[in-house]
Amino acid sequence: MSQFKPKRSVTVDGRPIYVFDDLLEKNIIDEVTNALSVAPFTHTEIARPDVGAYRHWAFNMPLEKAKDLPLVQKANDVIASLFDNKYRIYRCYCNVASHGDMLYPHTDCMPNAKEMTALWFIQDEWNYEWGGETIFYNKDDDAAVVVTPKPGRLAIFDGAINHAGNAPHKVCTKLRYTFALKYELIPSP
Repeated sequence: MSQFKPKRSVTVDGRPIYVFDDLLEKNIIDEVTNALSVAPFTHTEIARPDVGAYRHWAFNMPLEKAKDLPLVQKANDVIASLFDNKYRIYRCYCNVASHGDMLYPHTDCMPNAKEMTALWFIQDEWNYEWGGETIFYNKDDDAAVVVTPKPGRLAIFDGAINHAGNAPHKVCTKLRYTFALKYELIPSP
């Protein structure tokens, strides 16, 4: 049994989604938000090959640099607790979105890959009226689960679930940061 208690635990087509709050202290959220505000984002990330003309902003972080960050360590601890140390991190990056950006539904892995994604919502403040939710779709492409981007919230989910992060609404003057960690199964010896 995991030592971390999710605020919400649901499945979409039998694939898990866990939502956690209050895992990071406010000063850590503020420090990461401040660091991301000056990070070298590039307009190179795509959701899927068929929408490759519509790029969004991302900052890829080398794992060697990321491993000492409190949010990476905490995500690693939660993943290890949930899945009995069966996963290891293989990619770390941050997306940023603002009003008017187009973020398409996508999956983070192939259907049978059994990979997990840990997605931190990293902004110093957020109002639900600003939008920016992450929507998870079922096999019929119908919205099944919505996760609000509260500061410091962590969503852990099966990477094969089709999902999209919505851009903030026009009234929002803040950037929406999502710090993503990708995990793969550790091969059996």
